[in-house]
Amino acid sequence: MKEYDFVVIGSGIAGLSFALKAAKHGSVAVITKRKGADTNTAWAQGGIACVTSDEDTFALHMRDTLEAGAGLCDEAAVRTIITEGPQRIRELVDLGLHFDERDVSGHREFDLGREGGHSKRRVLHVQDVTGKEIEETLLRQLARQSHVDLLENHMAVDLITAGKLGFAAEDRCLGAYVLDEKNSEVETIRSDRIVLATGGCGKVYLYTTNPDIATGDGVAMAWRAGAVIANMEFIQFHPTCLFHSKAKSFLISEAVRGEGGILRNNLGEDFMKRYDPRGSLAPRDIVARAIDEEIKRLGAQCVFLDITHQSPEFIKERFPNIYETCLRFGIDMSKQPIPVVPAAHYQCGGIKTDVNGATSLPGLYAIGEVACTGLHGANRLASNSLLEGLVVAHRACEAMTRDIAVLRKARKVSLPEWESGDVQDVDELVVIYHNWDEIRRLMWDYVGIVRTDKRLQRASARLRNLQQEIHDFYWNFKVSVDLLELRNLATVAAVIVDSALSRKESRGLHFTLDYPETNDRRFRHDTLLGRG
Repeated sequence: MKEYDFVVIGSGIAGLSFALKAAKHGSVAVITKRKGADTNTAWAQGGIACVTSDEDTFALHMRDTLEAGAGLCDEAAVRTIITEGPQRIRELVDLGLHFDERDVSGHREFDLGREGGHSKRRVLHVQDVTGKEIEETLLRQLARQSHVDLLENHMAVDLITAGKLGFAAEDRCLGAYVLDEKNSEVETIRSDRIVLATGGCGKVYLYTTNPDIATGDGVAMAWRAGAVIANMEFIQFHPTCLFHSKAKSFLISEAVRGEGGILRNNLGEDFMKRYDPRGSLAPRDIVARAIDEEIKRLGAQCVFLDITHQSPEFIKERFPNIYETCLRFGIDMSKQPIPVVPAAHYQCGGIKTDVNGATSLPGLYAIGEVACTGLHGANRLASNSLLEGLVVAHRACEAMTRDIAVLRKARKVSLPEWESGDVQDVDELVVIYHNWDEIRRLMWDYVGIVRTDKRLQRASARLRNLQQEIHDFYWNFKVSVDLLELRNLATVAAVIVDSALSRKESRGLHFTLDYPETNDRRFRHDTLLGRG
């Protein structure tokens, strides 16, 4: 049994930020199922929304966030994360991250971008590869830490809790079983402080902007451990994913619209003005639904994002990665509009936490996209997610280290080793791949941008059958990454559907034809599943 003072599952901005701070207080294991840089963070293009300009204020950033969240944001959490943001940004800069700057009257200041739903320019960025630069900066710092073990190609199987072991004392998280992919063995890792920073669940949908690692592992593990899950019906579909037969999950950043890009239908019309006075800079839920409706109305395959009014020099300097990627697919965005469609992008719900990342299960914390702090409400304001990861990681470390001396003295629990039992190697991988594909297709068809009770009920019925098949498969074959991800996908899909069925209104990212109006009297509250 391996033992650490802190165990972090996930290696994105939240997990790595926490690990760097926790390393000052004890031993840390960072568990990641691929390489350290294989995260949603590394794919983030737009940047970090934070008040750093004299023309901006915390009040304005809060107002924009609350408006985008459609009445479900926790105002105290919004205030905390936004007001503590600048200090966390300074720390990131001190670690060596260089945000884009511009020269103003002889002095340098941040070159701030603007995205949908923001009333001011406040998005710090590194061209259009902000997440990649953040990830690399944090990994470089992590490599210098002697108290941190980065366990790559390790996938958490399940959390170990006192309740599962039959202890009479208060239920709490005690550790995790972790699959070492290299030798296909499951290890027991012991810690009184487990941090889930596993990111989102985009791969539960057929079309997504997320990388392959985004299979909802943290939410699924927390759900099985009995932690409260909140607001999983609110899945954000990014309005502009590149539409091309050979392009896989490539996002066209919202910053393109922030720099004047206009959404046009296949007739060349600036159609967004019919849906919202803010046009192409409306919040994501409004833009995604408008594109979906426009495509269906005209029988088109996609819409187009037009930024050809900007100079080629500006486009190549501001969006080098997007420009080069589009060019590889035969699209010169400086001369022709980019074909785009909506795709699953971000989960606004997750494991219910306070603003320190504490969950309903003692010993278990959740930070980043996997958590639901109340910042995003029913619809995330663009580029607030990286800010949340930084701020809550810092607060979680502060909260967890207050009692570390007491917990060290109390540590006496020995955990049982993993028992595989009489299982065999998986000999029918086609079953896993078929079930994976079926889950993603039914979620896209029945639990997408526009929903109905009938579609949701169909999805629920089929998911129950799939979960039973996967359950039997799990207990009769050796665990593998493919099998574990399939199990987690099925769990998270069912949680999303159950949450959506319970909300008989339309709000933010949850839009249903059966209940098209918002009902504050009955539904202005979080959707909670799990322990009450």
